[in-house]
Amino acid sequence: MNIRKIEAHKPIEQKKLRVAAYCRVSTDNTDQLESLETQKSHYESLIQLHTEWENAGLYYDTGITGTKADIREKLQNLLIACRIGKVDLILVKSISRLSRNTTDCLSIVRELINIGVTIFFEKENINTAEMESELILSILSSMAEEESASISKNEKWSVQRRMAAGIYKMPYVPYGYQRDNNGDMIIELNEAGVVRYIFNAVLAGQGTDAIAAALSDQHIPTRKGGNWSGSTVRDIIANEKYTGDALFQKTYTDDMFHCHNNHGELKTYLVSEHHEPIISRETFERANALILQRSKEKGIIRETGKYQNRFAFSGKITCGICSDKYKRRIHNNGTEIAWVCNTHIKDIKRCSAKYVRDDVLKAAFITMLNKLIFSRKLILRPLYDSIRSDSTDESIQRMQELQKLIEKNTKKKNTLRQLRAQSIIDNVMYNQELNLLRKASDDYRNELAVLSCYTSAEAHEVTELEKLLRFTESAPVIENFDDELFQTFVDHIVVYGRDCIEFKLKCGLTLKEAI
Repeated sequence: MNIRKIEAHKPIEQKKLRVAAYCRVSTDNTDQLESLETQKSHYESLIQLHTEWENAGLYYDTGITGTKADIREKLQNLLIACRIGKVDLILVKSISRLSRNTTDCLSIVRELINIGVTIFFEKENINTAEMESELILSILSSMAEEESASISKNEKWSVQRRMAAGIYKMPYVPYGYQRDNNGDMIIELNEAGVVRYIFNAVLAGQGTDAIAAALSDQHIPTRKGGNWSGSTVRDIIANEKYTGDALFQKTYTDDMFHCHNNHGELKTYLVSEHHEPIISRETFERANALILQRSKEKGIIRETGKYQNRFAFSGKITCGICSDKYKRRIHNNGTEIAWVCNTHIKDIKRCSAKYVRDDVLKAAFITMLNKLIFSRKLILRPLYDSIRSDSTDESIQRMQELQKLIEKNTKKKNTLRQLRAQSIIDNVMYNQELNLLRKASDDYRNELAVLSCYTSAEAHEVTELEKLLRFTESAPVIENFDDELFQTFVDHIVVYGRDCIEFKLKCGLTLKEAI
């Protein structure tokens, strides 16, 4: 009898994952050192909790900035341990703890990935072993934005300190001034003469439009070489710099890089006798007082730097020939109100549009609105039902998502270009990633175009149509023109001639009326 001995299968011992942790605090104060001890305790417990892990060491730097990797001794020791094969996984609290410098971070991540070492960032829940190059770009883009925001904040602080000290140099100088070799503001004699002419004309009782017309007639160019306008003249009159003073931070830029007029959100800095004046403070104050008085008499009120419209049609009528706006005029010795193309007023050869009487426009609006009241069941109700069914909340939400994805890809493309310019990535990787981003953006745009075709109106147009429908369902026949009704429902009017105009309604409808 042959007896064969069968050996028992010994379980294969699973190789443990060698796990290290890296911590960093930027100062040596007590609070931050306590935070460091908390981090160290956390990682020791976390590694012990995983039986498949082996503690490969805790590495930490204190009192050192996160912008330069080469001066952090413990981080360099950790990288050496990785290079000689003593670490498989590194635990880090967040990307900023590893490095606040985009170039350093990418360099470290790429090197460790190439030698088979994984990094896990707890805060961002990112495992580099599962990352694709596109995700790396996304992370770097986020880091770059934070870096840029920090730099921007520091630059703003520096600018504000210079403003407060009165040594800030404006990025541009106003009309009437130029810079000398030291960058200081000095008077430009020819332009300064024009500035004095403007202030003297205001004090003599001339309006800003008349002053602008006179300057243009004399072929005196603006600084950009164009014609003068009433708003340009008003800006000069309101600019305190002509008195030799400088008011800094009249505008500011928010975190989204949008510029706003400063209405008290931030401090302003008034520096007296900052430069040589062109006019006296008394002249400046008298001229501005006259402009303010004239505005009040005309019923014009300054609001956030713009003029409010005094009449229902102000700013609402567009020329169908040249696309310029219409202005209100008084004809026939003050007995007839009319609206005239602004270009036609300036130069009849450039636009042949004739004036349209105010009462004719009002009558056309009444006719148009009454037609909608009588035909609401044939026009407004079917249109509203159609839009409500086609323009669903889901499609609108998806369109917004697609727009954000396109914007996100644009940021990634910019990051790619920066990385290539810094020689962090080669041309092969650059072209591969750029093609992927372009294809994705094209797909998003195609889907967006399809959704746009099926979405008959934007959400605000649906709301406006609902408002118009509710009004027509309960309104009696309109007999007199109502300013409020016009402002509520009409976006603007296009005048094609004395026989035809077009009402562009806020709900998206376009209706032509014979006049």
